[in-house]
Amino acid sequence: MKGERIVGGLSCGEVLDRLSDYLDGDLAADVRGALEEHLRGCDGCARFGGEFRMTVQAVRAHLLASPAPPSRLRDRLAEALAREPGRRRGE
Repeated sequence: MKGERIVGGLSCGEVLDRLSDYLDGDLAADVRGALEEHLRGCDGCARFGGEFRMTVQAVRAHLLASPAPPSRLRDRLAEALAREPGRRRGE
């Protein structure tokens, strides 16, 4: 990655690779700490991370606010999946 920096022991690419897990709270404490240190010391990653966080939050809010699909559609999808080769019921 051009202009990649190492801050907090992580490169910009490593931060980008872990950003989604970071937002989901799925990182070990030491990795989370290194990522946060990188974000504090790298304006580019901090800016991108902030924009990415807002996007993820907006998508989550939209999905939670979306109405559930009609039961007929859910039934048709379940039937189609059940007919898929290699799938067993309940998977």
